[in-house]
Amino acid sequence: MRRCRRNYEKGSFFFSSKHSLKPLRNCKSYAQSRASNTHRCHWKAMPKFIWWEFELRAFLSQMKTADTIASMLPRSRLHLWIIRASTTVLFWTCIIQLTALAELWRPHLLHNWPFCMNQQDSFNQEIYPPKRIYQNNGYLMVSCNGGLNQMRAGICDMVAISKHLNVTLVIPKLDKSSFWADPSEFGDIFDLNHFILSLRDQVRIIRKLPPKFHERLKDGRVMTKPPVSWSNVSYYEHKILPLIKKYKVLHLSRTDSRLANNGMPIEIQRLRCRVNYHALRFAPQIEELGSKLIKLLKRKGSFLALHLRYEMDMLAFSGCTHGCIREEEEELTRMRYSYPWWKEKDIDSQQKRKDGLCPLTPEETAVTLKALGFRRDAQIYIAAGDIYGSQRRMAALRSAFPNIVRKEMLLSNEDLKPFINRSSQLAAIDYLVSVASDVFIPTYEGNMAKVVQGHRRYLGFRKTLLLDRRQLVHLLDLYHAGKLNWDEFSKTVRDLHKDRLGSPERRNVMPHRPKEEDNFYANPQECIPELSSPSAMTFENI
Repeated sequence: MRRCRRNYEKGSFFFSSKHSLKPLRNCKSYAQSRASNTHRCHWKAMPKFIWWEFELRAFLSQMKTADTIASMLPRSRLHLWIIRASTTVLFWTCIIQLTALAELWRPHLLHNWPFCMNQQDSFNQEIYPPKRIYQNNGYLMVSCNGGLNQMRAGICDMVAISKHLNVTLVIPKLDKSSFWADPSEFGDIFDLNHFILSLRDQVRIIRKLPPKFHERLKDGRVMTKPPVSWSNVSYYEHKILPLIKKYKVLHLSRTDSRLANNGMPIEIQRLRCRVNYHALRFAPQIEELGSKLIKLLKRKGSFLALHLRYEMDMLAFSGCTHGCIREEEEELTRMRYSYPWWKEKDIDSQQKRKDGLCPLTPEETAVTLKALGFRRDAQIYIAAGDIYGSQRRMAALRSAFPNIVRKEMLLSNEDLKPFINRSSQLAAIDYLVSVASDVFIPTYEGNMAKVVQGHRRYLGFRKTLLLDRRQLVHLLDLYHAGKLNWDEFSKTVRDLHKDRLGSPERRNVMPHRPKEEDNFYANPQECIPELSSPSAMTFENI
């Protein structure tokens, strides 16, 4: 290139014509050859074709010299622009190609990559299954109803139905109009990304409907209906799927108990378990606080999680007023009548209690725990909301077991501040503690009792004491009436519950009365390998 520059400065160039190449000795001779034009002796004045020929010849002559490669930079703005444009195109082409292939190489790369990421990058370390490819029959929207665990079971059912019907599931909407009035969205309670990605080999789950359906959704032109309770797969195949194919979008307005407990294909039952115990992971802030609470409890030794379902909504719904004063009874009755979807209004509280359909009162719970052999210094965690009657009703239980704790007693105000007026998120913390406890005892067979009981079975039949309320209230009445002494009462209570510690057993099937049969989520037997020695559970080691 230096030589070319010297030749250029001497005025020696080559002129290209159609037939030959002639040397041009200087600017003057060049001007003479172009009679009609005069040019100053400057390189910018040369015609473009001469400049390009000069560059080409210089380039070809110097390619053989390795030490001049670094000096081969473009000498014009045009060259610089061409190189920049080519580099940009090449760069973005590579990015697009790598993005398209990301799902193929990312899991393998992360699987073999040394552990050099912190916990904040845990999402990127997850290895999720590949997407399932199938012919999409339409979109399913669902609105959950009830409390946390009622909604949780409904979500599991709707995922199983979506997979069976080959439809795309839109992220479920949570209940905000129930007694708890919790404004939490799905992503506030559950890990949304994990839910979508961990199930993508089963069903496609999207955050919202595609834009082409937005106008229809805005105008309320989406087909909406509640599915029939306790339905089997044939109902969804013959009644629900045709509606989805016809309207492309279907909204199911209720999810509680919409899928039967029994008679389901094994793949549906196992998918319900997979959703419940693996895909529905709580949001990181809930998991973190739950872990902190469990560590604080275990630091003091073993603990019992008592799901004391003696809360205002349950008492009003069930009509159970045993032990309440007259003003409280009237308040609970007014509340029951204020909710039109609570169909049962006129309730005989005493008869319902004798039938075992009422939650145990705090006073009844204290006597029962003592009869079962729990020591006075037992650490008891109350997994529940506000107890109706507050300190007055809890006095007997605290007197019998002083070491009673709640999350509000163990966690700081700063810890609980993000969860104020978020009852479902607080219930999620109680859920985590209940699953991790050494012993779990529910005083009423509600949705949380069922789902936690099933989760503990799934994790290896952790001790869960299921109280026989119908027999218990009869024994309690005999004891308080002086017809049974303490030893007789205690022995009878222990004998009554020796086989009710959460050991493996088969679900009770009642084909013509599905509401009365055992709940799938309380005993997901299709997903549990039975223990070889279930008799190992005794009162001596609870």
